[in-house]
Amino acid sequence: MDETTQQPPAPTPDHVREPGRDPATRRAVDLERIGERRYKATNGRGGVLPVGSGDDPDFTPVELLLAALVGCGAVDLDHVTGNRSPFASFAARAEGHKVRDEQGNHLVDLRVTFDVTFPEGPEGDRAREVVPRTLQMVQERLCTVGRTVTLGEPVTYAAGDLGH
Repeated sequence: MDETTQQPPAPTPDHVREPGRDPATRRAVDLERIGERRYKATNGRGGVLPVGSGDDPDFTPVELLLAALVGCGAVDLDHVTGNRSPFASFAARAEGHKVRDEQGNHLVDLRVTFDVTFPEGPEGDRAREVVPRTLQMVQERLCTVGRTVTLGEPVTYAAGDLGH
């Protein structure tokens, strides 16, 4: 083939195809082992995040779940209120208790708290006014991470060829 001839796209592996699902809605993260109980998570845009077991400064998987919960809500809250006013201050925390019971290991009493302030004035007033309603929308429909946890979507663990 010469340089002007385009090759057909590589076939999509079976584990990526989902009947009835739009491929544009698929999200994926790859994980690679980089040391003893240490890993590197990589997203499709090239972002990298170290993951560990708690014996090092890396985030543990449980901490990453909490970070995903608070991060998801933060992005949504910022999007809605940011159209009205910039934040004067922004802090947030996700927390829960890890338990081991008849259902196995899991988190209970999950809570995400936002401590945000806005400047004085009409723009700040508009932003403050929408915070409670926005947080309700984040909880009830906007935050994909929180909604997935709340709805209890089953997770399947399997061994297989990832095509690397």
